[in-house]
Amino acid sequence: MELTSVSKRFAGVQALREIDLRIERGAVHAIVGENGAGKSTLGRVLVGAVRPDAGQIRVAGQAVSFRSPHDALVAGITGIAQELALLPARSVLDNVFLGVESRRRFGRVDKAGMSRRFADLADQVGLQIPSRALVRDLSLADRQKVEIMRALARKADLVVFDEPTAALSVDETALLLDTVRRLAATGTTVVFISHFLKEVLAVGDRVTILKDGAHVRTVRTSEESEASLVEGMLGRSLERMFPARPPRPREQRAALEVDRISTRTGIDGVSLRIASGEIVGLAGLVGSGRSELLHAIHSGAGVTSGAVAVDGSPRRIRSPRDGKRSGIALLPESRKDQGLLMERSASENVVLGQLAGIARWGVVRKRSERAVARGLVERLGLAGGRISSPVGTLSGGNQQKVLLARCLLDRPAVLLADEPTRGVDVGAKHSIYELLISLAAEGAAVLFASSEIEEILELPHRALVLREGRIEAELEEGAISEDAVMRVALGASPRGGDVG
Repeated sequence: MELTSVSKRFAGVQALREIDLRIERGAVHAIVGENGAGKSTLGRVLVGAVRPDAGQIRVAGQAVSFRSPHDALVAGITGIAQELALLPARSVLDNVFLGVESRRRFGRVDKAGMSRRFADLADQVGLQIPSRALVRDLSLADRQKVEIMRALARKADLVVFDEPTAALSVDETALLLDTVRRLAATGTTVVFISHFLKEVLAVGDRVTILKDGAHVRTVRTSEESEASLVEGMLGRSLERMFPARPPRPREQRAALEVDRISTRTGIDGVSLRIASGEIVGLAGLVGSGRSELLHAIHSGAGVTSGAVAVDGSPRRIRSPRDGKRSGIALLPESRKDQGLLMERSASENVVLGQLAGIARWGVVRKRSERAVARGLVERLGLAGGRISSPVGTLSGGNQQKVLLARCLLDRPAVLLADEPTRGVDVGAKHSIYELLISLAAEGAAVLFASSEIEEILELPHRALVLREGRIEAELEEGAISEDAVMRVALGASPRGGDVG
């Protein structure tokens, strides 16, 4: 596949600028760049979901013009997006062959024939997944396998993966990368769009760097390192990914106290204390209860017993509104499902919790809305011109900044952040780290949950390790190590035992 001078503009934003790109058959071609660099837009152009304003696309030497994803599929190209498009109430088999079912005479569906085809596909790329299982009962990793098999069932020669590991655990990520390698080994071309540079270097044959919608360079991954990729993406070197954490506060005044909280969602008698100006990391495996604990503190979700105090005062928290009034802000794990109104503007999303203060006679004053939002989003590095854009048109990193701006608007005493850098690029991550550290320096207590072990090692003053809904270890700054965290998370250390 070859692109020549491909450009695309959205509502005043130049998403792609005269992109020239050649994708070799049977290779894994990675695409990296900051949020807003044009990665996802380029991926959507490849699969026919977006039509370029200018330029030419060639497939196997022939000029093509995709008007829809169906046109791209006819040419042997399909994509697997971050938001999987499966039918949850149907079986794996039904989803894999949806629209390309085997048929008997008179149009009857040939289930036996489909089962044979399914087995052949599974053997082709080494994917083992029960064909009769309902999609809703599968893990996210297994759902991605279903999407991959569906692409192969449609005889796709080129598959575009857009941030495929953003919501996967470490083990699930390793399995997916192995699947990508298997696909390439069987002759399928893979375009791999990702923020995770280690994965790009591990699985890619070639890598393209985009910046501000323009092509920076395309080289073999063997010629790149994480540092060189970062420099290409940002236009500058990033000397230190994690800013220096502020000194631990001398005055240990408790901003947040949690006393023996238990919930219907699996939290079992958790107690913790966080001082003003302190950053605490919450580690644990998927299913350990990290998100459930944060929601229980913020909104009382599923709480059956226990108590919460903020700045020394007991609080009765039974809803998100109670949490907000108590001085607790929550940055949720899923921007789309739990945080943002994707069709509304960035400024509208920022002030969503403060409408009473900017409305007159029930009508929101737009000038006040923009004035309130502008200072916050500019502090977070989101260009002022973007605040009027629908938040759904922004990159993942900029969406996260909008959500953070809403949290900061309340000047919370306690910030709870659930996977604060999930799905954002290296530059946006650095900005978010700086923000969390600056909030702590200003006196806020920060409790964040993360699946990225580097964040647990580098950001907090202390780390709490959750397993099966209980805090199994508290690690002080000098004792936080990957080995200590993982031994507790996996149950290799006894409850309450020495983990240092």
